Amino acid sequence: MACGGFTCSKNALAALNVLYIMVAFILIGVAGYARVVGVFTDIKIMGGIIACGVFLLLIAIVGLIGAVKHHQVLLFFYMIILFLLFLMQFSIACACLAMNDEQRESLAKQGWRLADTTLLNTTQPPSLNDTHVQCPCEPCLNKIKEPMKEATKVAGGIGLFFSFTEIVGVWLALRFRNQKDPRANPSAFL
Repeated sequence: MACGGFTCSKNALAALNVLYIMVAFILIGVAGYARVVGVFTDIKIMGGIIACGVFLLLIAIVGLIGAVKHHQVLLFFYMIILFLLFLMQFSIACACLAMNDEQRESLAKQGWRLADTTLLNTTQPPSLNDTHVQCPCEPCLNKIKEPMKEATKVAGGIGLFFSFTEIVGVWLALRFRNQKDPRANPSAFL
């Protein structure tokens, strides 16, 4: 058997989906831990990460079953969903990498305006006219500029890397769908 044959494609697609399952469990576990320990004050973000992990887990299970059983319908839906996921993740990763300082500053200001009042009260005490008093320290925005820049570049790079693994998954699934099982009945269609 040559590389790229039926068995090689089947094993590569199965291995890729096992990797996705492990990444999904890591996402679910880390976000669940952060939610329980209270590392982050915004529970909605952790819930979103857990939901992404569960979605990735379900897609990976569909892909794994499709690869093991050479199931045409499961592989088709796996390819379509994975391609849509690739498009979204690639777009977001490119947006993170292309974000300039003014856009990051605007994003931080929007997030600060939407922040919970308990967070605002613990970081800067309110004055009598409900505006925040001047802190004797450096403004918060100046302190978070560099970490935000680094975080968007890291998130964009990681997102770009995993988006390309998704397009590899689409290509493998398409290739595997169109291959005939050498152990199957020769007169069968696929």
